[in-house]
Amino acid sequence: MLIGILQTGTAPDELRSQSGDYPDMFERLLAGRGLTFRTFHVEAMDFPTDVHACDGWLITGSRHGAYEDHPFIPRLEAFIRQAVAQKVALVGICFGHQIIAQALGGKVERFPGGWSVGPTDYDFGGETITLNAWHRDQVIQRPEGATVIGCSDFCENAALVYGDSALTVQAHPEFHDDFIDGLMRTRGKGLVPDTIMADARARLGQTNSAAAIANRIADFFLQPRGTGRPATDL
Repeated sequence: MLIGILQTGTAPDELRSQSGDYPDMFERLLAGRGLTFRTFHVEAMDFPTDVHACDGWLITGSRHGAYEDHPFIPRLEAFIRQAVAQKVALVGICFGHQIIAQALGGKVERFPGGWSVGPTDYDFGGETITLNAWHRDQVIQRPEGATVIGCSDFCENAALVYGDSALTVQAHPEFHDDFIDGLMRTRGKGLVPDTIMADARARLGQTNSAAAIANRIADFFLQPRGTGRPATDL
C-alpha cells in the first residue's frame, strides 16, 4: 500500500544528519507493516496532483500553527476535505492531527496550559500509552464526527478517529528520546520553560509505546474501506 507523506515542516538542521527528516522518521516507525512511501513537501507547495495519487496520506508535524497564515495551509485543508469526501484514508500526527480537525470544522488554539514535552502518558480506552510529546497547540473543539480514542488530563483530545476516514494523534510516536533531547537543545531554548524541559529530561528512557501506535496506524491504513472514485474511473 502506497502512503503519501505530506511534509509540513522540517527537522532542525543540527539534528537531521543523525535523525533524518520527518518523512524518514515515519518510514522507520512504520517499517515492516506492508506500507511503502512517497513524500510531498507541501510546506514548500509541493502538492499531489490528485487525492488518489496514493492509497492513503500521512500529515506530519510542523513548527507552524494550524491557525497561522501560510500559503500551504488553505490548500492542505482543501486536500483533506477532498480526501475525506473521496474515502482516501488520512493519518495526522501533531500538526497533522490539528490541521485535519480544523479542516473538518474543529478549532485549534494555543493552549493556556502551555507546553507538553517528552514522554507523556495517555489513556487509550483504559490502556496507558506512553508517547513523546512536543506541542503547545491543541484541538480544543472537535469536529462533528470525531471520536476521542486517547486523552490525558493535559490534553482532552489527544487522539481522534473519524470513522474510517481519518486517525489522528497529538503526540509524536516517530520521535525517539534522542530527538526530543535534541529539540530541547535547539528549538526549546527560550521557547519552552526550563522547568518543563528539566522534567522531560528526567523522564527520557522510560518505556515508550511507539510500536503500538505504529501498529494502529498501519491497521487503520490497511483496513477495507469503500472507494470514493467516480464510477467512470473504476
